[in-house]
Amino acid sequence: MASVTSSYAVMTLVAASTLWPVYRSREFVLLVVVTVAVGTVIAIAGAVLRSSSFAVLVATIAVFLLLGVPLAVPSEAASGVLPTATGLAELVAATALGWKRLVTITLPVGSYEALLVPAFVLLLLATVVGLSVALRSRRGEVAVVAPVVVFLAGIVLGPEDAWVPTLTGVALVVAAVVWSLGWRLHRRRQAVLSLEGGARSVRTSGHRAVAVRAVAGTIVTLLVAGAAAAAVVEAAPPSSPRTVARSIVEAPFDPRRLVSPLTRLRVYEQEPAVDETLFSVSGLEEGALLRLATLDTYDGVAYTVGSAEVSSESGTFDRVPASVDQSASPGTATTLSVEVGSYEGVWLPTVGRLRSIAFDGSDASTLRSGFVYNDVSGTAAVDGGLDAGDSYRIDAVLAPQPTAEALETVTPGAATVPAAQAVPTELIDSLAGDVRGVEGPGARLQAALGAIREDGYISHGVSSDEPASRSGHGADRLAELFTDPVMIGDAEQYAAAAALMAGELGFPARVVMGFVPEAASAGTEAVAVRGGDVTAWIEVDTAEYGWVAIDPVPDERPIPDDRLLDPNRLQRPESVVQPPPDEPQLRDEQTPPQADQESPEAPAAWLAVARLVLRAVGVGAVVLALVASPFLAIVAAKARRRRRRMRHPDPTSRIVGGWQEFRDAAVDHGVETPAAATRGEFAAIVGGSRPAVLARVADRATFAPGGPASDDADRVWSAVSDMRRALGSGKTRWQRARAAVSLRSLRRYHGGTRPER
Repeated sequence: MASVTSSYAVMTLVAASTLWPVYRSREFVLLVVVTVAVGTVIAIAGAVLRSSSFAVLVATIAVFLLLGVPLAVPSEAASGVLPTATGLAELVAATALGWKRLVTITLPVGSYEALLVPAFVLLLLATVVGLSVALRSRRGEVAVVAPVVVFLAGIVLGPEDAWVPTLTGVALVVAAVVWSLGWRLHRRRQAVLSLEGGARSVRTSGHRAVAVRAVAGTIVTLLVAGAAAAAVVEAAPPSSPRTVARSIVEAPFDPRRLVSPLTRLRVYEQEPAVDETLFSVSGLEEGALLRLATLDTYDGVAYTVGSAEVSSESGTFDRVPASVDQSASPGTATTLSVEVGSYEGVWLPTVGRLRSIAFDGSDASTLRSGFVYNDVSGTAAVDGGLDAGDSYRIDAVLAPQPTAEALETVTPGAATVPAAQAVPTELIDSLAGDVRGVEGPGARLQAALGAIREDGYISHGVSSDEPASRSGHGADRLAELFTDPVMIGDAEQYAAAAALMAGELGFPARVVMGFVPEAASAGTEAVAVRGGDVTAWIEVDTAEYGWVAIDPVPDERPIPDDRLLDPNRLQRPESVVQPPPDEPQLRDEQTPPQADQESPEAPAAWLAVARLVLRAVGVGAVVLALVASPFLAIVAAKARRRRRRMRHPDPTSRIVGGWQEFRDAAVDHGVETPAAATRGEFAAIVGGSRPAVLARVADRATFAPGGPASDDADRVWSAVSDMRRALGSGKTRWQRARAAVSLRSLRRYHGGTRPER
């Protein structure tokens, strides 16, 4: 029992290693060790006391309720070890709901909320059920199914990028092979002892042959499976990381359903929002930018976070645990406290790269449940929105920013953003003039943004004393920005134009909407963030500094009257923010990207179809070969055994081999016989005169003083072939196939041929 218990515990611990990328915490390690140990005690006690399945179930439920809270919901345990009513409620709820929550949250989760419950349930059931089967079943090797289920569950619940897959996979295979081999040797030892009357001297005879055969068979199977898998990958290589549960589960927050926040910028510039306190912020550093949302997808109508047609990394929001690992992000740590005033919306103001967040107040639990974050863009949101009185505290890392002189020498980074659509030709023409004669990507970017700051004037167009300035940042509005006699707009237009220019120069770029309060509070005193503090800037990815924030918005200054009084310029009415139209307003003369490049001639349709069919057939054939390979291996092993028996040079051995071949065929067809039955007894069980005659011939060849003739051996094998076919007569095709791949006869000759009487 000790060896079985220790082997099963090792196998379970190996399987549990696939759950490590999900949690990566000391609490998880403690949970694994204690759960496997307690589950082992339950299984051993049930086996020793011969308890019923119901008694084992009751004991398992009792342990689940007693240890579930301190192990799987430690934040709700009294004194760290005693379950509480709240903890038990979360434990029971997470047993049913924790699985989906686990695949919609950023990994690792540590001991956040009750997300350790799925691991606790998996390991407790796998240990109790699997070890009970091993200790109480006649087929103990079947218990390997439970650790395999844990192993697969760790893959399904884990990240898309595998964690040391080769090491964990090989370790589990080795543990499973050793486990199965141990049970085969154990059953053989029991069978030999029963045949020999319990003689201790034969206990280990033939063990080496059994072990060698089992290990060799496993290696061959793995090689065949590996070759088939490699062929499948070669025929249809994966285009993305492995697909796990979180790859297909619907994200808890989809920003594509929302109107672009940049289109609402001028709402904050109008009464009453312009003078209202949207937030009260403590700890904001001097000149720090308060991010509201990051937008990287431009479709000719608006900058958005992804779209119905285009997805981006910054468009994927996940629930996050108590903290986010930012150890790889250089910068200065900062702490920010925010209390919501009149602001209403789903976007949650942040700074830098988030390390942790804590909500306060009566709605803290609701806000915590609805909080989602995108670490690519540093954008946070609360599904359900923020309301007046909500408050939270964040710890973040502020990345170092290069100086204006350093920006002159930067080069584009390797980040990926969706390609901008319907970029106005007027913007491209203006950019070409701004960077003419300038060398270097960084210097060209600075020249383009400098031209915007120099030529642009600020007008929100929301009051009577401001020049007309239409809202929006679609392709038509940006074209107007570069063709009007005076470049007039605000942060919405200038940030959008600057991001498109940076993209044309080769820099991955995105627009950020946020706030820059006039005063900063590095201490505990709160500073009011009003609607008039709204702005937008851009971020460009550089090879030297990563994402760099750049403000392209011109300084506010008077617009010369003589430039405004142009009779050819259409005076447009003042307007507020207009929602984007359903479809982009693309102009017919828009030059599509790479229009000057010759497109390669498309292959013929029949050729594409033929390739698709051949690939499908090839993949199907490989998969079929992979599935059939174990059965083909069994058939091949039986054929090789039959050939060796039939071609043996000694006539006596050939006749005995013929009897063994008939007996194996009968066993594979389901004939049940005692382990110590003689040839005559076996023939009587099969029935018929021919088996009885064959048994007498084999006995005479074995025990008669004179050896048989070679012709007698040939006649025996001819009769055996007829008798093997007769065994299948009257059987269905499915029964004959089962007999062909049956393993029963292959398990009868471990360690040599047993002498027969």
